[in-house]
Amino acid sequence: MKGKQLLFVTHHDENFDEGLTYAIDLAKTMGNSIEILMVYKEDVRGQFGNGTEISTSPETKASRMPRELITEYYGRRHEDFDRKLSLINDVCRKGGVDVNVSMAATDVVAAIKDILKRNGGIGMVLLSPSITNDRDINAKTLNRLVKAASRPVVTMAKQAGTA
Repeated sequence: MKGKQLLFVTHHDENFDEGLTYAIDLAKTMGNSIEILMVYKEDVRGQFGNGTEISTSPETKASRMPRELITEYYGRRHEDFDRKLSLINDVCRKGGVDVNVSMAATDVVAAIKDILKRNGGIGMVLLSPSITNDRDINAKTLNRLVKAASRPVVTMAKQAGTA
């Protein structure tokens, strides 16, 4: 992918696509592509240690643990994760932006730091509502992330309902 990328960070659960439309519009406006980082929400650090990250790119043959965990999560709900990934790719392509999806089974800050270390083309981090509404993400954690990211970190919130 050419140029700067927008890193859209979301949890793997059923609300993973909240904010995706905005991320696509922002990336298109900026002339960017999107790197989606899907973080496995449940704590697996005690089970697997380092929270290995994988990418859906065919050239990556690293540990498949995060993808397997997410696939299993959707399987328990009688849903097809590969179909959801295909829909994400279709929505992004129709929106006019290239997309790459990565997955991680670790805490959000560690996952973001890792992907930023490996991908110098990311110019902005966009945290989805599922990330910013998470109890584990507080002001102290966000400040730590902003310092470590050394690029703009934008948070999204759910729109307040009307009465």
